[in-house]
Amino acid sequence: MKQRGAHIIWSCLVEQGVDTVFGYPGGAILPAYDALLDHPIRHVLVRHEQGATHMADGYARASGRVGVAVATSGPGATNLVTGIATAMMDSIPIVCITGQVPEALLGSDAFQETDITGITLTITKHNFLVTRAADIAPTLRDAFRIATSGRPGPVLVDITKNAQQEEADFEPQAPVSLKNCPDRCAAPDTTAPIADSLEAATALVATATRPVILAGHGILKSGATGEVRALAEHAHIPVAMTLLGIGAVPAHHPLNLGMMGMHGEAWVNDAIQEADLLLALGMRFDDRVTGKLASYAPHAKKIHIDIDPSELHKNVRADVAIAGDLRAVLQDWLPQVRAARRDAWLTRIGELAGGPTVRDIEELPDNGRLCAAHVIHDIWRATEGRAIVVTDVGQHQMWAAQYYRVAEAGTFITSGGLGTMGFGLPAAIGAKIACPDREVWAIVGDGGFQMTQAELQTIVQEGVKVNVAIINNGYLGMVRQWQQFFHDRRYSATPMSSPDYVKLADAHGLPGVRVTSRADMPAALRHARASAGTVVMDFRVEQEDTVYPMVSPGAALNDMIRRPGSTSLAETGADV
Repeated sequence: MKQRGAHIIWSCLVEQGVDTVFGYPGGAILPAYDALLDHPIRHVLVRHEQGATHMADGYARASGRVGVAVATSGPGATNLVTGIATAMMDSIPIVCITGQVPEALLGSDAFQETDITGITLTITKHNFLVTRAADIAPTLRDAFRIATSGRPGPVLVDITKNAQQEEADFEPQAPVSLKNCPDRCAAPDTTAPIADSLEAATALVATATRPVILAGHGILKSGATGEVRALAEHAHIPVAMTLLGIGAVPAHHPLNLGMMGMHGEAWVNDAIQEADLLLALGMRFDDRVTGKLASYAPHAKKIHIDIDPSELHKNVRADVAIAGDLRAVLQDWLPQVRAARRDAWLTRIGELAGGPTVRDIEELPDNGRLCAAHVIHDIWRATEGRAIVVTDVGQHQMWAAQYYRVAEAGTFITSGGLGTMGFGLPAAIGAKIACPDREVWAIVGDGGFQMTQAELQTIVQEGVKVNVAIINNGYLGMVRQWQQFFHDRRYSATPMSSPDYVKLADAHGLPGVRVTSRADMPAALRHARASAGTVVMDFRVEQEDTVYPMVSPGAALNDMIRRPGSTSLAETGADV
């Protein structure tokens, strides 16, 4: 049957199981918005196109489905760029659909014409320019296959206005199984060499006395949490988390060491440096994890399993490198791994931790004023670690990673690779729309929140319930921390004023709460959680609090700036 291109867009989305999109209309995408009214798809009207990509991203992370963002040409399309890059760095499947000027005007510098496929070439898995209505359906189907297959990521489809207005034949199809995905987007077929590699990996595990599993985001993307936990328990191997790997093993599990890297647990970094074997599962050895590469894990053999072959040997040379879907590889490998006990190694890690540590919240100073770590801890205690927590980027992000003890996989959502300020609030909206029955918290800093605070009105218009916790210290906190450590406390452009967030919430028709002491925390949290709608919470925390420990840029992983006055073995050492 014949349909206009604009209708084909939405018919294809329905065919792919899409029921929600995030977007902002404009001239070049107007035919599609007119056709939207004839299709059973919820449209969430954002206040800025960047918010659309972050909402689509949060939706995808929380649901495991593809997030969809829609914008017009020119500035509408370019406003998507930061969110697309965020999704690309963190391997999140989103499809962005943009309108474009008519084909006859391409290259003429027409009103709101921008070469968005050229702009996004390096920050998408693939992108397309569609100039004919007949090409819309096959292109969108291809976009969804590419976004979800192999290592997931964003795909952009730019559709000219004439293609939206023309008619073409359209026959609905069932979504194509990933098993039938074209070669260019399929997971690597490495069946032949895997057997030999697994045999070599088995031998390394059997002879290791000090192994550590490095749990990355790929565990969550592959759905391999059960297999990783089985491997850890069967071979008695402790597990360290990357920032995006948090939740791969529950925080309360006795083999979960906590987060590694620049702001990870000190004893975790020390354990990695003492390890004789690292099992890197679905992680990419980025600089925030390794510190100085020349001195990284000098005694350790490395086993690296990742779905993306380009990540193998890229930053760290592996002794055994396997390209493949992590869950499938582990299912093949687990029967070959012998059961073992490594009590001496776990005892050594306990010595490195030194018993009670700075992660014991009660050891942090409590002078009646608010400490950011106390805020995070109290939110964790109230939710029992079972809420979906979405953070922005900065000090509060690291405190959330350290002090919010995640109980379930996929419930800690943050911008890792790109480190995008402004991500937290819109991504939390997307997560809540994806999981309407789950409790969702947006933990944001005063800097990042001000970048996308306009999305509060999206919350109001859409009737979304998100608990917004603003960790308000009056600074761009992480940048200030670097200035403290490396620039003699010369606080250039980091002191930051804020609006009255209680009044701001009221202006949007939302309740706002200001909290200035820890004694007020329980009542404030009860109020926010019991409220039927969003509550904006302004936590006025200590202004010059610092995230400890910290690996300085260019330093070895275990060469950390430690918390002054600490008494634990892991945290003692030279203080700044």
